[in-house]
Amino acid sequence: MVPDGYYYAIPLVGAAALLAWLASPAWVVPLLLLAFFFLWFFRDPEREVPDSPGAVVSPADGKVTDISPVTVGGTRWVRISIFLNVFDVHVNRSPIGGVIRDVRYQKGKFLNAMNETSAELNEQNVVTVKGEGEAVVFKQIAGLLARRIVFTKKVGDRVERGERVGLIKFGSRTDVLLDPSATLQIKVGDRVKGGSSLLAILSKKPEQLYPVSSTGVGQGAR
Repeated sequence: MVPDGYYYAIPLVGAAALLAWLASPAWVVPLLLLAFFFLWFFRDPEREVPDSPGAVVSPADGKVTDISPVTVGGTRWVRISIFLNVFDVHVNRSPIGGVIRDVRYQKGKFLNAMNETSAELNEQNVVTVKGEGEAVVFKQIAGLLARRIVFTKKVGDRVERGERVGLIKFGSRTDVLLDPSATLQIKVGDRVKGGSSLLAILSKKPEQLYPVSSTGVGQGAR
């Protein structure tokens, strides 16, 4: 479990105990249910990570809502969008193994993550991972309810495919940008699991999308 679950749940349990002592035990039930929800929401299950060469795994649990070509910096990429509802596991994982080459935090709006414009306008954390010539970009995008993005790595850190790298609290979205030559393994409407669901197989060595940054963002919005 992510420690944040205890930070939310313990005060609620304390408040429930106080209410049980000062007032009617009936007031305890809603607080205990809410505490249980936070413990459940911040669950962090173990996942079996695919070891196929060139495999790109999902950075998050959720539903694939869009697969489309995009142009970034004059280069065409394929974007896979994954929507996380409040019932999904919100721990994020690295889609490939390699070195984190760039981390850019962008302040913005908190539009519904299902909105197409949220990919550009919403508050987000953009991470580039490059390993053995392969570069993949993924975005942690805040949603209507999500007000905090956490990223626990920094530029220069080595990550393994499927390794935990952060989380987005409550409803949100993650995007993955791949070279168009990648062979997709999913379609719109599929449900995926972070770290274990295979999104694509990289068939060639894409160029790094963003230049190496001299400074990185270790944490998102607080």
